[in-house]
Amino acid sequence: MHPLESDAPLIVYLDVKSPYALVAVQPTLALESELGLAFDWRPLTLDIPSFLGSAEKRDGKVVQSCGRSDRIWRAIRYSYLDARRYAERQGLMLKGTEKIWDSRIANIAILWAMKTDRSKLPDYLNTVFPPFWRRELDIEDIAVVQECLSRAGISTIGFEGFVTSEGGQAHDSLQGLFHEHGLYGVPSYVLDGEVLRGREHIPYLRWRLSGSIGEAPDIAYELPAC
Repeated sequence: MHPLESDAPLIVYLDVKSPYALVAVQPTLALESELGLAFDWRPLTLDIPSFLGSAEKRDGKVVQSCGRSDRIWRAIRYSYLDARRYAERQGLMLKGTEKIWDSRIANIAILWAMKTDRSKLPDYLNTVFPPFWRRELDIEDIAVVQECLSRAGISTIGFEGFVTSEGGQAHDSLQGLFHEHGLYGVPSYVLDGEVLRGREHIPYLRWRLSGSIGEAPDIAYELPAC
């Protein structure tokens, strides 16, 4: 799997533990449905401690912090504030996480859904993203992720083996290729080999995928009509 190549018209990279991925899921699914296309949804599992340090909270108080300056804390708080604005406009709850989660299993499940029942992928995304950001899911527990798949109507027979073999290998191989191909965060979109990061590119993606008729739209973030 090459990080910039696909038979689909658009590659979409997500990470369940990213608040910006949360607020991009519904608009991206709406774009896919609007255009009658099938995007290639893939995981990009962020290594947050490598660039933002790590921390853990308990009862709302920081009990452990490593490598986080005051400047980093301020940037993180603003990021959550920014993402929460968009979440609330979509009727979503976005609670800051109390630790940095290992989202590998939940992200490998994206590959599993793409492989076993592509039509149910939106159901999986909607089953895992909102509850996780309401602090209702332990996405490090494979049984919890399997339950999300089941609730989305996706078979879990063979999923555990997929995580430890084919799916895990595909996931891990991709992670080692991202930076050299210009992929650093989520949501990221790849269109004809070009990387566009951020939900604000959705109007431009619509324009390109619709034939580039007329002038290109300004970079902006549009919410789907409710």
